[in-house]
Formats: sequence, C-alpha cells, structure tokens
Amino acid sequence: MTTIAPGATIGIFGGGQLGRMIALAAAQLGYRTHIYAPEASGPAADVSASWTRGEYADVEALAAFATSVDVVTYEFENIDPAAVEVLATHGLVRPGAQALRVAQDRLAEKRFVAALGGLTAPFAPVEDLDDLEQAIEQVGSRAILKTNRMGYDGKGQARLNEPGDAVGAWNAIGRQSAILEGFVTFAEEFSVILVRGADGMIHFWDSAANVHVNGILATSTTPAGALIEGQMEQARALAKQVADALDYVGVLTLEFFASADGPVFNEMAPRVHNSGHWTIEGAVTSQFENHVRAISGLPLGDTGLAAVRVEMTNLIGDDADRWQAILSDPANHLHLYGKHEARPGRKMGHVTRLTL
Repeated sequence: MTTIAPGATIGIFGGGQLGRMIALAAAQLGYRTHIYAPEASGPAADVSASWTRGEYADVEALAAFATSVDVVTYEFENIDPAAVEVLATHGLVRPGAQALRVAQDRLAEKRFVAALGGLTAPFAPVEDLDDLEQAIEQVGSRAILKTNRMGYDGKGQARLNEPGDAVGAWNAIGRQSAILEGFVTFAEEFSVILVRGADGMIHFWDSAANVHVNGILATSTTPAGALIEGQMEQARALAKQVADALDYVGVLTLEFFASADGPVFNEMAPRVHNSGHWTIEGAVTSQFENHVRAISGLPLGDTGLAAVRVEMTNLIGDDADRWQAILSDPANHLHLYGKHEARPGRKMGHVTRLTL
C-alpha cells in the first residue's frame, strides 16, 4: 500500500467548495494542495497553494499536473474518466476512473446496484419519444425523466404525472439520452457515507435524515430517527458491496429512500458529499479529513458522533447574507464558501448546530 507522508502535495480535480474543504482538511494534516480546473479561480483558490487552469481533455497539461503532485483526487463526478486514466498513467489517482464511469451514467448506475442485489426504483432506458412511451407502460405514468448523464440538484429532470406529459418532459430535458424512474413511495431520505482505505478497511458515519427543497438539499440531521436507523444496516451492506466492487479508495456516498419495502437506492456520488458536511464539527473525524487520510494511505479516523444531535442547514442564494444573525447565536458553526455571486439555487455555505 502506497503511503503519502505529510508534507507532500495532494492534487485536486475541481476547485469548488468541496475542493476547498478537502484542502482545509489536508492543510490540517500538513499537506499542500494543488487544484486543476478549467476555471481561472474558485472557492478552493483561497486555501490552496497552487492552481493550474487547464482543460480536462488537455493531455499534456494533465501529465504535467500529475507529475507535480503526489496523489490526485477529485471533488465532483462530472469529469471525463479518460482524463483520470491519463493522470493514472503518470501518478497515483484515488478513487479510480471506474467509480466515475458508474456514477456518471444513471442507467449503468442503476444496473450496477441492481446486479449487487440492491433495491432500486423501477426504471427503463429512453433514447427517443417512442422509448419514453414504452417506458411509461413499463414503470408507470407517475415517474421522473432524468438525463442519463450530467445534472445535479434537480437539474436535467422532468416529472410526469400522466401519459400525456411525455412530450413536454422529453422536450424539457433537451431530447437526450435518459432514464425513466418510477415514483417511489417513501417516508424519509438518507445517505450512507463511508470511507474506504487503500487496505480495504471501511468506516461508516451515522446516517443523517435529509430534507430536500426544490431538488436541493436543505437540511441533514443526525441521529436520523427509528425508521432510518432500522434500515441503516441493510443500506450499509449494499454500500460496502459497491465500494468493494469498485476497489474504491476515499469517501463514497450512496443516497437512499426509506420505504416500507426497505432502503431504496437513489444515486451514488464518488466523493465527499453535501449531506456529510455536518461531520466537520459533528463527528470525531470529518468526511474531509478521512478522505485525505484514505487517499494518502494513512490510518482512518474515528467516525463516531461528537454530539448528541447535529443539524446542518445549507445556505442557498442570499441566505448567506444572514451571516451576522447566524453568528449572533454562539452555538452556530458558519461555513461560507467564498463565492462572489449569490444566485438563486446556488449553495453559498452551510451552518452546523450541535446539541451537546
């Protein structure tokens, strides 16, 4: 197992808020960070030693970046796996490209999890309007049409309530390769967040109950309550299967619906995750620190709760302008991401509140 000692440089694909928080955790452990992104700057720029502006298809720039750092990781999954493979020929990349391939393709993702025995929503592939009409017959008219690739926080999706909604939904997603997912009757939503070391050791954080508003995560609260805790063991078993099958190294997130039939898999993210931001103050070791530990080959930290109750609230758009009121309560832990423009639907920061 390759160990990257403190003092080395960690390369991060992407310079958003997740890259920022990875960089902060890396600095705590004595690492420098070097960002590679197509943008000139971003939230991670404020806390990283270096920033390389380059396209993900620029093979020469990727090679130069890989040789300038000691290990590479990524903060989001919408990266061409070919770019990760280029990096891997010049250095160490954790996690690998296979996790991206699965997570980027919603149809492949559902089939991958179903093959492992996981319960998913009924689904069918859609390549054209005729496919969509057949898919409606298969999974039902109350469904969600999602682009097969890209899209997050509710983007690239259209809801159907009856067969007559097919044309409008198809046009709404840009008439592109898609998957139709039947509605799942559920009571709550939750995440399973794990960290897997290079030696195969896996630690889980407590699962938080997630509440979404307009397709964007609003709050994550732990402990999650009896329903979710009763389904956590089964969900964790599936998450472990996924991580082992991918030979995954780092933090991995699987999102679930808590239903009468048990945990229904929704989607996975091969990275640190918004629903795990509570772990910065609320766990003995945060998801960001353990991600750095895992990709560097260090021993993993304790993932236990550091409080009786923890609630994380996202600050969306101009919610971040309430910083003074938020800080007037000494129990609040405020995280602002350094974004210069507060747009509707944009994550500007989060607040964590602990009950000790």
